[in-house]
Amino acid sequence: MGQSGACQRRWGPPVQPAGGSKRVTIADVARSAGVSTSAVSKVMNNAYGVSPAMRERVQSAMAELGYRPHAAARGMRGRTYTLGVLLASIRNAFYADLLDGVNATLRDGEYALLLGSSGTSEMEDQTKLIHAMVDRQMDGLILIAPAVPRTEVVRVAAEVPTVVIGHHDPSPVYDCVVNQDGVGVDLVIDHLVDLGHRDIAHISHPTVRGSQWEQRPEHHVRAAYREAMTRHGLADLTRVVHSGYSDEGGYRGAMELLTSTSPPTAIFAGADVAATGVFRAAAELGLRIPDDLSLAGYNNTSVAALAPVNLTSVDQAGAMMGATAARLLLERIEKRRDRAVVMASTPHLVTRGSTAPPRG
Repeated sequence: MGQSGACQRRWGPPVQPAGGSKRVTIADVARSAGVSTSAVSKVMNNAYGVSPAMRERVQSAMAELGYRPHAAARGMRGRTYTLGVLLASIRNAFYADLLDGVNATLRDGEYALLLGSSGTSEMEDQTKLIHAMVDRQMDGLILIAPAVPRTEVVRVAAEVPTVVIGHHDPSPVYDCVVNQDGVGVDLVIDHLVDLGHRDIAHISHPTVRGSQWEQRPEHHVRAAYREAMTRHGLADLTRVVHSGYSDEGGYRGAMELLTSTSPPTAIFAGADVAATGVFRAAAELGLRIPDDLSLAGYNNTSVAALAPVNLTSVDQAGAMMGATAARLLLERIEKRRDRAVVMASTPHLVTRGSTAPPRG
């Protein structure tokens, strides 16, 4: 009995279904899609120049056949189609924004993203994770504000395509994706000064000793804060607490500032995750935000927009930074570019209910 038109395949002759005993091959996918095996390879590799129609045909055939590339065989041919992402902590919501952007870029390709979190910013833990990624022959690395010594990153990047997010230290062997931190800080301080604040303190992250990075994001933010305060004639009121970019760091920094003999009327936290700790400290001390204390953050994470938080914050376009990092990494892996680049996103300030004119 003949097959009905509704059951006939759109491209090429029928092949054995994925549930059969034979493993589906790239040749099966090519035959089903009516294209060459090289065309299938280009789609799988997310190569440049593949038309949307071609990509759709190949991906439809792969989905229908249940085709899954053989990772071990790929590794023997020179690629594992895995990418490693290193971050210091999974508790920082900004890192989730970066990962959303990375995933959006890789979604239509065949690369699997593997995440490594050290749980701390300690150099030794992060170095072990990077070495583990290299030992597993990952095709590329995205390092988010690494605490690993810069010399080690340069050594690894000379062998494995690498993109660094956050640090402004350029190198011929890796690409950088950064934010224009000076612009972002100016927006915050100008906003607070325009509201009438003069005593504006800053919660920063402590310098990672021995890391050899001279232009970490917190370095830029601290310097820009001092410059902005000086520009407004407030140099003698600058106060920086190096308590860390974490909820606990924000809490400790706020308690130090708010229990001092001259507490500030506004606090600028260098990360939204630290700002959450400031909220906790203020509540413990019986202070209301923004009535008794104005608070601004940095990153504009999803937490900042929550109604109970309503945090004024600098938007760094985290998802776009992540997407840019993934695109640059693919260009390096596929050798579409022979020079290093630095890509910088332009921030903007999102004002919400956590900032207001000071009392009196």
